[in-house]
Amino acid sequence: MNVTDQSYFQQIKGLDSDVEIEAFGLELRSGGFTAIRRFLDDFRQYLRTFTDEEGEYTQELLRRGQLAVPDPGRTSPSWTYVWREFAGIIRTKRHVFESIPVDQRSGEWQVLLDNPFSNQNISVYPALTFIEAVYMFAYFRTELLNNEYIRLQKIATVMTFQGVDEDGVQPIVSL
Repeated sequence: MNVTDQSYFQQIKGLDSDVEIEAFGLELRSGGFTAIRRFLDDFRQYLRTFTDEEGEYTQELLRRGQLAVPDPGRTSPSWTYVWREFAGIIRTKRHVFESIPVDQRSGEWQVLLDNPFSNQNISVYPALTFIEAVYMFAYFRTELLNNEYIRLQKIATVMTFQGVDEDGVQPIVSL
């Protein structure tokens, strides 16, 4: 197998046995930081877009990834907890998919993060599709602090204004 023929993530999807996955992992790890980063980036991109029907398969891909690269933190300390993060994203997305019926998913969604016991600003991610919002909700859910909360919200009514309102304050015209 040549690890560079196609994306690393695509390759792991096509392997049939744990023995093949372990061999692939050795070759992938021998590629060092860049190879593992590309693999994890592609995996994260997949996590952004997987849907209800792919939940079990995504769980299997996580198992394969962990088998191929059991300790990514040895390559980069920033990846020490990447498998835990990915598992949390998968678990949360699957929970949301089970909780919100398909016929209620259209329209605009937003994700809100807040810590009412701090003076930090509320973070809001508006104007998202359902699948975008579910990923962001799952991503941020994995690292919530004790006093923080996160909300996934469907927007029922929205009004948007841009620039200067004709009936409102007008800019000062220079002399």
